[in-house]
Amino acid sequence: MSIQQSELILNADGSIYHLNLKPENIANDIIFVGDQYRVEKVTKHFDSIEFTTQKREFKTTTGVYKEKRLTVISTGIGPDNIDIVLNELDALVNIDLATRKVKETHTTLNITRIGTSGSLQADIPVDSFLLSSHAIDTNGMLHSYQIEDISHPEIEEAFVAHTNWSSKKAAPIVIAGSSVLDQKLSSDKVYKGMTATAGGFYGPQGRVLRLALQDNNLNTKIDSFNFKKIRVTNLEMETSAIYGLAKLLGHNAASMNAIIANRANGTFSNNPSKVVADLIEYTLEKLVE
Repeated sequence: MSIQQSELILNADGSIYHLNLKPENIANDIIFVGDQYRVEKVTKHFDSIEFTTQKREFKTTTGVYKEKRLTVISTGIGPDNIDIVLNELDALVNIDLATRKVKETHTTLNITRIGTSGSLQADIPVDSFLLSSHAIDTNGMLHSYQIEDISHPEIEEAFVAHTNWSSKKAAPIVIAGSSVLDQKLSSDKVYKGMTATAGGFYGPQGRVLRLALQDNNLNTKIDSFNFKKIRVTNLEMETSAIYGLAKLLGHNAASMNAIIANRANGTFSNNPSKVVADLIEYTLEKLVE
């Protein structure tokens, strides 16, 4: 059965609606960055560039690094943007855009996020790297999908009880990262832990400017959560959406975090650009090993 035009929207040139991409424009190994200007900070290391385009905040460049074809895409900020990017990337490889039918043979993408994040633990310092072993979704986007087969109810229930999570908020969802990419990206230079993904930067991450929070102590509760040595190590805005949608769609995903702030002790990196640059180089080398 063909997917209707209102559900799978294509541009006049046949490219997918938001990303402005055709299937031949992307590699199977993809790097996500949030900031569109960070795309060039990754691709400047490439040996050659074969394609680049941009529509809105979604900038894509595909090229070759040390004989490996890679695509770099800027997703913008937040889980809502990840919903667009991951669904459209999957459509490019697993739906025939001409017939609008799902392909019989599934193609698996390998997706690695390179992003910035704030540590919640005093022992994970600024200027360090962190690989998300798990992600905990606190924003609710994933509840739009059937998540029963990818979630971890035992951890979720313990988290809700520990934090006295408000019943008016979306129930937290825990998703594990890809074991394939975890093995490839790990080293003694990289911390690991569960990343919390918020739906905003200020109130949803416990920051107070002029608005009072629903729970002033929530960050402290999150910091102290520990389930069989799994603790929440950092806080950002995309990882759980990437992990959840990738797992549902049959793709591998990993999130590499440049720790530029430490919320536990109130510190911020003196040179956040260098931390990101170093993480880019580290991740590229690991992906081609």
